Amino acid sequence: MEAREFLGIEQIAESRFRLEVTEKVITPGQFLFGGCALGAALVALEEVTQRPTIWASAHYLSYAPTGSVVEFDVIPAVVGGHVTQARATAHIGDKEILTINAALGTGTLTSPTPWVTMPTVAAPDECPPRRIPRQMGESIFTNLDTRVALGRTFDELDGTPGSTQSALWVRLPGQLTTSAATLAIFGDYVSGGNSEPLGLRVMGRSLDNTIRIANLAPTEWVLVDIQMHALVGGFAQGIGFLWSQDGQLLGTASQTIAAKIWEG
Repeated sequence: MEAREFLGIEQIAESRFRLEVTEKVITPGQFLFGGCALGAALVALEEVTQRPTIWASAHYLSYAPTGSVVEFDVIPAVVGGHVTQARATAHIGDKEILTINAALGTGTLTSPTPWVTMPTVAAPDECPPRRIPRQMGESIFTNLDTRVALGRTFDELDGTPGSTQSALWVRLPGQLTTSAATLAIFGDYVSGGNSEPLGLRVMGRSLDNTIRIANLAPTEWVLVDIQMHALVGGFAQGIGFLWSQDGQLLGTASQTIAAKIWEG
């Protein structure tokens, strides 16, 4: 399944797109998952500019609740010979909820191998599924196939501090191709990266979300290698390295997260 189909985003004008917020793309908090919002924006930006994503950063201003309709407006600010600098805004009616800045384009100079190393983990079929507690209801997490490659499952979090590194294998239903939008969805798993180091179930709300694309190599599963850097005053910082099954670096995702203990 393509990310565009999974998200359900549709073009309604030359530079305007529409997304209905269904249970498939929400958080357990009943609002649009940040990675799905950024992914939808990238679908729109790439369609309008006709160029692939290099980098994009989203600033989340407000929530899009379940059942709402979000519209994305794309503005190509500067169009160069190789790179387009563009932005998109997402709004519900007259209320802006999301701002995205992006660079899209192509170049030629390429290193033959990535300059970082993929962690050694078991294959997806050998890893336990990441099961969300039933009381959280239907959400993005019940619509993606996710396996725990490094770290503990929710049931194993007993308050014992763990590593600042964790990793998940993730795929869309029937995933066949890799896209910037797909990686944006998966990259937002960084928002849950506080649970492993604290040993507790922690809720994370993204304040921002940045995706950088390296190589859109085809892969069935994507490994999200999460490395948390700090948690101070309720705000955490972390990065996710996104890997193909054969060890190619697909991209990186980083964000700032408002974190609190889940009391459920």
